[in-house]
Amino acid sequence: MQTDPIVQCPNYFCQALNPVTQEFCHHCQTRIPKRYLWVMGVKAGQPGERLDDRYLLKSSQIVLDTKPGIPPNPVEVPPQLEPYLHLMAERPTIPQPYAVLSDLILLESAPITTDGQLMPALTQVWNASSGFRQLHFLEQIARLWQRLSVENVASTLLDPKQLFADGDTLRLLELRFDRQSPALTQLGELWTTWQPHSAIADFFQQICQNLVDGEISSIESLISVLDQAIAHQAQYQTRQIHIATATDQGPSRQSNEDACYPPSATKAKTNLVIVCDGIGGHEGGEVASHLAIETIARQVQAIQSDEIEQELEAAVCEANDAISEQNDAERRQERQRMGTTVVMGLVRGHEFYLTHVGDSRAYRITRKGCYQVTLDDDVASREARLGYSLYRDALQRSSAGSLVQALGMGSSSYLRPTVQRLILDEDCVYLLCSDGLSDNDRVEEVWQTEIAPILDGKIDVAVAAQQLINIANTRNGHDNVTVGLIHCQTKESRRSQNAQTISPALAQPTQMLAAREVSQLRTQIAEPRRINWFKVLFIVLALLGIAGAIATLLAPELIARFTNRMPVPSATVPPVPASPTVTPLTSGSFIQIQTADQTAGLPLFKNAAQSTETANEILGRMSSGTVLQVVGQQRSTSDQSNWLRLKVCTLPTEGKLVNSVRLGNMGWQRESAIANFTRISPKPDQIGACAESAAESAKENPSATP
Repeated sequence: MQTDPIVQCPNYFCQALNPVTQEFCHHCQTRIPKRYLWVMGVKAGQPGERLDDRYLLKSSQIVLDTKPGIPPNPVEVPPQLEPYLHLMAERPTIPQPYAVLSDLILLESAPITTDGQLMPALTQVWNASSGFRQLHFLEQIARLWQRLSVENVASTLLDPKQLFADGDTLRLLELRFDRQSPALTQLGELWTTWQPHSAIADFFQQICQNLVDGEISSIESLISVLDQAIAHQAQYQTRQIHIATATDQGPSRQSNEDACYPPSATKAKTNLVIVCDGIGGHEGGEVASHLAIETIARQVQAIQSDEIEQELEAAVCEANDAISEQNDAERRQERQRMGTTVVMGLVRGHEFYLTHVGDSRAYRITRKGCYQVTLDDDVASREARLGYSLYRDALQRSSAGSLVQALGMGSSSYLRPTVQRLILDEDCVYLLCSDGLSDNDRVEEVWQTEIAPILDGKIDVAVAAQQLINIANTRNGHDNVTVGLIHCQTKESRRSQNAQTISPALAQPTQMLAAREVSQLRTQIAEPRRINWFKVLFIVLALLGIAGAIATLLAPELIARFTNRMPVPSATVPPVPASPTVTPLTSGSFIQIQTADQTAGLPLFKNAAQSTETANEILGRMSSGTVLQVVGQQRSTSDQSNWLRLKVCTLPTEGKLVNSVRLGNMGWQRESAIANFTRISPKPDQIGACAESAAESAKENPSATP
């Protein structure tokens, strides 16, 4: 790359030219973004050439934007870019459209390093990866398969040339449209060409075989199997979590509407961090943010079930309702209503759960880069995700930063919190912050000097948090500012490699194993129990004694019957009435609840095989008219009853229960309790929150009626 001054300063009042190696403008000290873009599909020219008098070719398909302060020319969205926009929430894994030239499309957030080179292909780093990381890569592919199938681009994951590795994160170069819907058997065939780590070799070979043979026939089963294996392998890693928060009203505000948990400057051992940015001014936003913190922290600390994502969403909805009820009680209307954004991170073992509503953000910082992992709930993001315009175009509109949702503005039935589950696989820092810091790209500007040193122990998280507050106040200074830092350190333990070997039994689809059996299997693999031979001998002798007593009582009658060939009198056994034939419910089936009792409602349980209907065991009740979709099933080991996992698609417009389920809720109910309700082929307005899963079911089984 030439070293002549070619990159224009983004400061409108400066615009001085700088060498590519310059990080800050030599004239005004403004940070100079280095945006390397991927030219989609075709070679654009020779290195050194310029496209549109702006984009300098680093290689035949990598260009540098030499005018990063000037927005690209607005364009209409070409059809081939719509899947990128619909999958915008998957960045940085999936690149995003940046600009459209006459016959070329440029993508940003492609797997390109800060010096303009492609990151290593997944196949290049695979053999050198640990067993845990290999499982993590597979799990990312499986979850992406689920999302890419909806956009008809899942075949991208079958092309190794499109798969790159950014540390522990999978990155895609381009999306490939499906000529026909790819099958999971093809994924298994691809994986069989990869060499697994010795710790997962048997498991890996078995899961590939199960995919090829069709024993794992749904992506949900594949994800579940991989999650079990990751949980098993995570036992052989150690993790340390360090947390710090800080908040400040800023130099230009009279009060602080932000709030955080744990409270700023408090040394609390916790696995939860929450940042809220209040809306509505003093005695409005300040009240809302603190009420949200109090409600969410209480709800999250009480979580008992394994449905973490669902519980986190419920906690946010609970906070929303608490703020909304106070708004209603105080007769606040429209702009007078108080509200708040929220972003929170929860560490549970090897998993990190990220939840947000609004424009407070979360960033992930590694030694290689800084990545925004939440997508703002604002007008610009909404317009782009709907495919109406490119994100860079949408940012130029006057209403681009206006929020489309926040806590407290209305009923939680209309709220759509975003919950992400991430795997802790390498050392990283998660930064949660209000827009007092994130505005004007301050995080991207300072992460290398202020946050990355945490990873090498050069600075403490509490000191870094306060430095970020100071930077926000001096370089932005227009708002309150709150930050939360979560430093995650992960390393392999010193246990032998043999102890880490995963049993191939865990590669069986979860629907073939009851939950209790899976739990017992994993416990046996992780910690083999010692056999107490004294107890075994005692049990055997006791069983022999019982058997002898039974034989003494029944032997005479049995001998007489066999001797005389006497049949057992049939009159003593009443005939079993024939059960009506009911077509079994399968994944993808739709049901509409129909009952005359409008007051009680049918409960939707948080977990399968519930024995009681206490408030802490049910998500809510389903009134007549509720439309559900079957998304999974499980057999109870206690009474062998079959339980269905159900997703709430739509709710009735009238007669809604006070403790009704919410749209998108997923829970459990016995198949026998709902088997006789009406199976339906849903109309478009009845699919509602199940639109995405309905599309997936249709692709997996195109001949079936939804």
